[in-house]
Amino acid sequence: MNALPKCPQCSSEYTYEDGEMFVCPECAHEWPKTAAAAAEEVRIVRDAVGNVLQDGDSVTVIKDLKVKGSSAVVKVGTKVKNIRLVDGDHDIDCKIDGIGAMGLKSEFVRKA
Repeated sequence: MNALPKCPQCSSEYTYEDGEMFVCPECAHEWPKTAAAAAEEVRIVRDAVGNVLQDGDSVTVIKDLKVKGSSAVVKVGTKVKNIRLVDGDHDIDCKIDGIGAMGLKSEFVRKA
């Protein structure tokens, strides 16, 4: 069976084809069939300066960051090794010495 893509707006599985378009019956979003191939491409994550980040890179924090739920602070210049890129609000999962596992936004780091 031909698998149709999920709606890019509401992630509904009930999309259908209408001529050269895909349509979502839940949110009424329409998008061209050619965009479906583009949506499956790998997302590119860039640091604060514009360098492309990849899994396993090392980065440096460029701003003091308060750790939510703690009194700890990740200081400017903290080096983070072996990052992992993820989808979601925070682009980077990593472990920071003295703090532990946490998520960082790519806009607050620079590739080392």
